[in-house]
Amino acid sequence: MEIQGVAGGRRRRIILVPFPVQGHITPMLQLGSILHARGCSITIAHTEYNAPNPSTHPEFMFLGLSDGLGAGYDMSFDKILGAIYIMNERCGAPLVEYVEKQTACGEEIACIVHDNIMFFVDAVATHLKIPGIVLATFSAAYFQALVSIIPRFDAIFPFQDSMLEEPLPDLHPLRYKDGPFHPTLDNDIAEPIRNFYRTTNDIRSAVACICNSTDYLEHSSLSKLQTHYKVPFFPIGPFHKLASSSSNSPTNLQEEDPTCLPWLDTQAPLSVLYVSFGSVAVVEKRAAVETAWGLINSGRPFLWVVRPGSVHGVRWTEFLPEGFQEVVGPDRGRVVKWAPQRDVLVHPAVGTFMTHCGWNSTLESICAGVPMICRPVFSDQLVTARYLSDVWKVGLEMEVIDRDVVERSVRMMMIGEEGKDMRKRVVDLKQKVESCVEKDGCSYEALNELVEFISSLHHKD
Repeated sequence: MEIQGVAGGRRRRIILVPFPVQGHITPMLQLGSILHARGCSITIAHTEYNAPNPSTHPEFMFLGLSDGLGAGYDMSFDKILGAIYIMNERCGAPLVEYVEKQTACGEEIACIVHDNIMFFVDAVATHLKIPGIVLATFSAAYFQALVSIIPRFDAIFPFQDSMLEEPLPDLHPLRYKDGPFHPTLDNDIAEPIRNFYRTTNDIRSAVACICNSTDYLEHSSLSKLQTHYKVPFFPIGPFHKLASSSSNSPTNLQEEDPTCLPWLDTQAPLSVLYVSFGSVAVVEKRAAVETAWGLINSGRPFLWVVRPGSVHGVRWTEFLPEGFQEVVGPDRGRVVKWAPQRDVLVHPAVGTFMTHCGWNSTLESICAGVPMICRPVFSDQLVTARYLSDVWKVGLEMEVIDRDVVERSVRMMMIGEEGKDMRKRVVDLKQKVESCVEKDGCSYEALNELVEFISSLHHKD
């Protein structure tokens, strides 16, 4: 099935607007590959900050949007909210200019698909009378939790620490501690964050939403979202199982260290713990030190991704205990700045993944049949960790970070009976999720429906 224009079978163009961090750019590029394979021409409209490398996707056109930040902007965690609003203020005009030039040359833009954080696109699409579609790069469970929480901000927050373990009303299995807001946030900080969530979860005039998920995993949440927003939801994930190999290549935001793969070749099957906390999260130095001691004391081989700047107050590995590498030795422990994660997770030597529970990492681990030790840091990661541990039962949530807890958790998952049982469950879940993208699977059918939907779209009068 191809998406064609009205004249001569010409491909209609779809513009994709990602939010420029790795966990958001990667699924957008994967979506572009999926839609290109179904007959679309693709333009990636991206910010100057963290611009993707066009050479990795020669089948796409790339449009740089002047974002007011520039390629070298310091997007540290405490600056990210302000940067988001700057991008949304500056990127609209160049996108309008591009679309007007393309349409003046006779090219039809089928629709604009945008990350929900790039909410300026809605005003652009409305102005140009082009249909807009939102891409949700996180779980439907998290999306639905926000939909439930946002109207009840004042009733739910602030809350006392004594309520942390209590269930969030109408959001089983989530507890207050699993929400995206913490009671210790000052009002000066909390209110801007709440306004941000209100803004990004209002899909405005969008005609549909695409989700990197499956109906099998998240049927209940997806049904509630479609009822709430009253537009179609298309769960066509996991994207990385549908996309071409080129779209699964690195987005060049981090330089991968491929030498860890030959190192894994020297390890026994299911013996290695893989540790990574993603491309954005920053952990406190004390937690990083306790993690290091827990890995040492566990006695298990490990591959640990320590992204430069990911530990608060240090540049890279300066937090490691003195003599760390000498204690673990080159055979038992390896620390790298970044790893080819999908290749690592499917390696026979990897037995467990200690993860921040980002949605991309979660789907990749499930599809690799690797159980998880869940160590969420913020936002959707908290919701995903709870679902991994309490609903899908393929993850062990590590809620306290000290060396004894880390050691026990690693041993439990790598050599304990609970870990073996969890590995069996995740292998079963892997098979079921991967069947979703096969012919007649729920994600395969949702993709067909999405293609039909885009084919039916017309510019507004």
